[in-house]
Amino acid sequence: MPYTIVEYEPTPNPNAVKCWLDHPVSDHPRSFLDADSATGDPLAAALFEIEGVRNLLFNGSWITVNKHAEVTWPAVKKAVERVLAEARDLPGVGPVDAADAAVEPPASAG
Repeated sequence: MPYTIVEYEPTPNPNAVKCWLDHPVSDHPRSFLDADSATGDPLAAALFEIEGVRNLLFNGSWITVNKHAEVTWPAVKKAVERVLAEARDLPGVGPVDAADAAVEPPASAG
């Protein structure tokens, strides 16, 4: 199932960004500290193929991407958008029950 980023939310860490998606990616928090920890999760594994991705956090309708400091955000964001848009082609990536994963962006975000 493809995903679209509807909003980028900055975090206190300049090397991390929260990506709000158009629908849930996970029904519970999932943390991936490195590519090895993404084994068994095709979406996380595909995101780790992006040069510079350091770790990931999935929770409801958002993911947080943490990158290595020497990599620029424009390149990482473009690659993340591509991977998420092509997620329908990844085996095992399917819809999440929205009721179980209901997390809304903060009202002040935008």
